[in-house]
Amino acid sequence: MTADDDRPELRPRDRIRRRLPRPAEVAPLLKFRTPELNARRRRLASAHTIDDLRTIARRRTPRAVFDYVDGGAEQEISMARARRAFDDLEFHPRVLRDVKEVDTSTTVLDGPSALPLVFAPTGFTRMMNHEGEVAVARAAARAGIPYTLSTMGTTDMEEVRAAAPSARHWFQLYLWKDRAAGEQLIGRASAAGYEALMLTVDTPIGGARMRDVRNGLTIPPTLTAKSFAGMVIHPAWWISVLTTEPLEFAALSTFSGTVEELIGRMFDPTVTVDDLDWLRDEWPRKLVVKGIQSVEDARMVVEHGADAIVLSNHGGRQLDRAPTPLELLPRVVDEVGDRCEVLIDTGVRTGADLVAARALGATAAMVGRPYLYGLMAAGEPGVDRTLEILRVEYERTLRLLGLPSTAAIGREQASLRSR
Repeated sequence: MTADDDRPELRPRDRIRRRLPRPAEVAPLLKFRTPELNARRRRLASAHTIDDLRTIARRRTPRAVFDYVDGGAEQEISMARARRAFDDLEFHPRVLRDVKEVDTSTTVLDGPSALPLVFAPTGFTRMMNHEGEVAVARAAARAGIPYTLSTMGTTDMEEVRAAAPSARHWFQLYLWKDRAAGEQLIGRASAAGYEALMLTVDTPIGGARMRDVRNGLTIPPTLTAKSFAGMVIHPAWWISVLTTEPLEFAALSTFSGTVEELIGRMFDPTVTVDDLDWLRDEWPRKLVVKGIQSVEDARMVVEHGADAIVLSNHGGRQLDRAPTPLELLPRVVDEVGDRCEVLIDTGVRTGADLVAARALGATAAMVGRPYLYGLMAAGEPGVDRTLEILRVEYERTLRLLGLPSTAAIGREQASLRSR
């Protein structure tokens, strides 16, 4: 016997007695699940966050297509800073509040929205998944939030409107060198019943999206030796592309080339506030200006008739080292918040981010990448899953902050931490 054996805790009489478990005790612990045979539902069952959807999307989509969604301009500094601003924000919860029932709804552009959330416009959406804009619009309709169709969409605006008649439809517009084509788009959007027009103003030229350059991405994707090899890794994506309608733009004639070449060929770099005045006269409904990056420009576009603005650096896809929208938000709201609605995008990945944006004064936040990750992961059900994740996170954050509703969110609930 060693000295250690004399320690009280190691004496034989004090050791744990072991026995064989009874079957009745083991049975409640056995929780085997029935195997899920539906591949989409099986994939989505493992997606608990937007980052999980991103991981699935990356596995299921050719690299060039995934990088088009996931990447930003040049060194991707703007994109990283936008995300970091949300990460650095600090919440200030209150306790002993009744949060059994939580009302997540709000009003955006004088209409109802189940969350302070708007689906942002994204180009070439059928490139990510053949279900494209129709799937996104239907998911938005079910969730009760607005959806913004892009000028660079790949489904006719009338088809999208008809596919989701109960949705709140907005149309995003770029002003082209061919103004007659722009006028035609405005007329079609009005005739189809789109309730708001969103003018994007931060694209006088295309940003240098280096992932696209290195991947050799063209619109539509072309079958090069590299992409042909990728068919072996992503056969489902290529089968969908090759067996559905060709990937074409719904609002312009067929084009083949890079995104930067397309912007250079089609978009007008001479656009000024005079064009905004013209558009205000042409469009009788709500007018939103997207791409505002300074207090001065916010004031300017409101004075020229904007009903709402979107603080945005285009998802970090245009000017690198651009202002960070979340950091700019309080100053812009203080300047123009009593005269227009202020929305925000870039860097929004969680339901908590929606609370953060609202706390700093935004009417709502816009997301693009999150729903595209869902679309790439599992088509329309993947977009539904995106919305469910954001809704659950939003509700949970409200409760943990001690807030019973979206209307109760104020600046006292959050602050930007100084670096």
